[in-house]
Amino acid sequence: MNKIVKDAFVLTAITLISGGLLGSVYEITKEPIAKQEELAKQEAYKTVLPKADSFKEVAMKGDAGVKIPAAAGYTAQEITSVASGLDKDGNQVGFVYTIVTSEGYGGDITFTMGITSDGTVQGIEMLSISETAGLGMKAAEDDFKSQYANKKVEKFQYTKTGAVEENEIDAISGATITTNAVTNGVNAGLAYFAEEGGKADE
Repeated sequence: MNKIVKDAFVLTAITLISGGLLGSVYEITKEPIAKQEELAKQEAYKTVLPKADSFKEVAMKGDAGVKIPAAAGYTAQEITSVASGLDKDGNQVGFVYTIVTSEGYGGDITFTMGITSDGTVQGIEMLSISETAGLGMKAAEDDFKSQYANKKVEKFQYTKTGAVEENEIDAISGATITTNAVTNGVNAGLAYFAEEGGKADE
């Protein structure tokens, strides 16, 4: 009996010590990780809206990030954050939206989208994507992403026969699901811009 009690005590002690160590490691690494994530986010902002010198987070209105895309037919997309892009004099030059689309083949795809104040898409940059290597992961490559850049359209559509129109995107061969997911995400951003732009919750 004493051996059972002793073993239980030892196991409990090991569990408590391990838990304490893990908690300490988390506290130590939490701030550096948060800083790295913020740095990556700011770099992504600058990539998709190069005309801006700085960015200011905008308070979104309630659940507008879900409702507005859904009203436009994009129910698997959400605008999770909005940042106003400012030039060196503090003038607004556009917005950066962080968009999550749940239609990816490998799960959620998160990306930033830059759009100027006149509604021209400046570009997109992937923040999180887990699609199939050699297929859907091509969505993170410039050849695909650049198709959305410097275009002012109401919405995009993809084609498998070669893009001709301004609003057409060449689908990734063998990865139509990924192409559709990203395109719908961009269109959700365009729907949000048409409705709200970057207006804050005053």
